[in-house]
Amino acid sequence: MIGSGVYLLPAAAAALLGPASLWAVLLAGFAVLLLVLCFAEAGSHFDEPGSAYVYTREAFGDFVGFEVGWMTWLARVASVASLSNGFALALTFLWPTASSGLPRVLVITLPLILFAWINVVGVKYGARMAVGLTIAKILPLLFLIVIGVFAIDWSLVFPVPLPDTSGLGEAAVLLLFAYAGFENTAAAAGEFKNPRRDVPFALMTMIVVVTLLYTLVQLVALGTLPDLAARVDGAPLADAAVLLAGAWAGLLMTVGAAVSIEGNVGNTMLAGPRYLYALARDGFGPRALAYVHPRYQTPAIAIVLQGVLSVALALSGSFVQLAMLSIVARLATYIGTAAAVPVLRRKFERRDETVVLPGGPTIPILALLLCLAFLASATAGNLIAGLIGLTAGLLIYYLRRPIAQPGPPHGL
Repeated sequence: MIGSGVYLLPAAAAALLGPASLWAVLLAGFAVLLLVLCFAEAGSHFDEPGSAYVYTREAFGDFVGFEVGWMTWLARVASVASLSNGFALALTFLWPTASSGLPRVLVITLPLILFAWINVVGVKYGARMAVGLTIAKILPLLFLIVIGVFAIDWSLVFPVPLPDTSGLGEAAVLLLFAYAGFENTAAAAGEFKNPRRDVPFALMTMIVVVTLLYTLVQLVALGTLPDLAARVDGAPLADAAVLLAGAWAGLLMTVGAAVSIEGNVGNTMLAGPRYLYALARDGFGPRALAYVHPRYQTPAIAIVLQGVLSVALALSGSFVQLAMLSIVARLATYIGTAAAVPVLRRKFERRDETVVLPGGPTIPILALLLCLAFLASATAGNLIAGLIGLTAGLLIYYLRRPIAQPGPPHGL
């Protein structure tokens, strides 16, 4: 979850909402908690890869499951592309030309090639890399919070004027992008030791930690940079660190941003191809995408294809455009999972590790309403792009081939 959002969106949120951006970040965390709870219950029923694709397939049948899985994978590609553009923006603090021309091509392309190779070699290497990068990206943020919380100018935080309502929709979607990614946790469930127990625990721990971290970072950025809203095209946290502790701190935050963003890219490169593999395994798309490397036991062709498409999309768009596109595609995942929870609850027998949300259907219904509100906030262009994606999925579904392999091979 912790990627480009925490480093680049504080300024974008401030530009749209002003001091109210602090409370918007906190409220967004509570709102996303509804979605996380739905994934926690749905995930506790399964121990196979695919996440929302599997949940909706079992709840509503092959067609709905395929469309959700297809849109989930498209969201992964758009997310990697957006994060790669965010990486180029973050490096402008050290390398001003990193966001344009040949330098942009290099800083986008080379990391994606590296991550594709690491994930082909094996899920253990991808997971270990993700853990290491997670620690490395959190430490600079904790440093900024510790040195910044005592330097906050509270007159920049309070009072909180009413924000311009014209920017509420865009701000909501961008904040959702900052919190998005939790659904990746269950994507490789078939390769975990005890997914029915571990996936819900990881989801709940993750949303609490990330919400607290994001809120404190937004507070420090808002309270130490009087012109935070004007730094949309730069590196606001690096600027805040320079102001608080000098140039070396700005360098630390830039390195932290680079590690954070690329760590997020690495996680998505780990999870995304598993959706594509699961779809191909079930007869949707070329059989080659369900190929499992005989030595590494990973969906190698699916990983390489995601890397190639992510590079192409990253080089053709901007950070904000691709972030918005990613969220529109992700909403299919969130809507499908929230709707599936009551159905799965009735369909599957309760076990010791099964998570059962309180309040009956209340939380899934609230999660669905939240998704519809986010969908209504998207731009017409992104809604059209989402509709095109669903239509393409419809064509692929009706051209599906007979299932050649009924389940995941041993070891995947």
